[in-house]
Amino acid sequence: MNLSGRELATFRKSLLAWFRQFQRELPWRKSKDPYRVWLSEIMLQQTRVAAVIPYYERFLERFPDVKSLAAAPEEEVLRLWSGLGYYSRARNLQKAALQVMGEFGGQFPQQREKILSLAGIGDYTASAIASIALDEKCAVLDGNVARVLARLGTIHGDLREARRWKELQAQADHLLDPSAPGDWNQAMMELGATLCTPSSPQCLLCPVATFCEARKLGVADLLPEAKKKRDFVDVKMASIILVDDKNRTLLLPPPAKNNPDDLPDHVPTLLSNLWHFPTIPVSGDPAKAAEAAWKKLFHGALPKKRLALPVVRHSVTYRKLTVHAFLAQVPRLPKLSSATFFLLKEVTSLAISSLTRKLTNRALAALKKSPH
Repeated sequence: MNLSGRELATFRKSLLAWFRQFQRELPWRKSKDPYRVWLSEIMLQQTRVAAVIPYYERFLERFPDVKSLAAAPEEEVLRLWSGLGYYSRARNLQKAALQVMGEFGGQFPQQREKILSLAGIGDYTASAIASIALDEKCAVLDGNVARVLARLGTIHGDLREARRWKELQAQADHLLDPSAPGDWNQAMMELGATLCTPSSPQCLLCPVATFCEARKLGVADLLPEAKKKRDFVDVKMASIILVDDKNRTLLLPPPAKNNPDDLPDHVPTLLSNLWHFPTIPVSGDPAKAAEAAWKKLFHGALPKKRLALPVVRHSVTYRKLTVHAFLAQVPRLPKLSSATFFLLKEVTSLAISSLTRKLTNRALAALKKSPH
């Protein structure tokens, strides 16, 4: 699609008019503060808008500016992020906040290239922040925008292929309305998110449908061409949930704090590198396989009296986890140099993964049915 002159002006005018009339009311659109724009963009990575909104509002209430985020304990940052997933985003968010305080005197950088130097920020995020918050003339390219461009220009093949992605960026740069770069980028993303969706695009409502080559050819629903997805890998695991007479349980910390007492690092990685119950990968009978491993970990056999909780199924990227959890009530918890004791009912308030939250709720429900 090679628009120029009057056609390009009409295209821009039509899309911006549609966006300004029909854009969704989202909390991060109420301010051009780069900190708030940055926070929303990081949270929205691979996460649905509806899921992000409550996290964004709670996070902003606790950390209203970059200074408060930089000064916070990492544990608290992760706790407020708990359940949102992809926890490296939260860790990088705080690393970047520390960079802003240390390298930029506490003021969020005002140019795209400087924004790009912050931890966890790539080309798309830097362009989004710079255009929306600072009116810098740079076009964003994410999955939504790429899909819109692929349909407008009937672009075939894998859009993420390096050469093709570069061509898409050049097309996005060409279409950018330099008089309103922030609104323009949001309009392109909004179009992809609400009308030009992956399946069943709503072409009849599209403000720029007359410019769309894929619609003219009747192939809008066939583009972009589906990329072969990575096959899922099944992983079977076993967790032990120990509860003492004081209703305390034992959790292991993130790998960064681990010592040789702990289980292999790749297991906590599947638990988002957060606080977790002792967990191991198993094959065959989970109870028998776990018994041997836990005997070594706890320097003794587990209590014979233990309850098998309902199986928990959970997905982490391309892995499908099946977790067999065992609840054991003990007089006292074993001492591990790396472990910490918490009241079981308070575990869900910690920085934990969604999987650990599911396991905790299973244990609490079982204890409610069969108290000490």
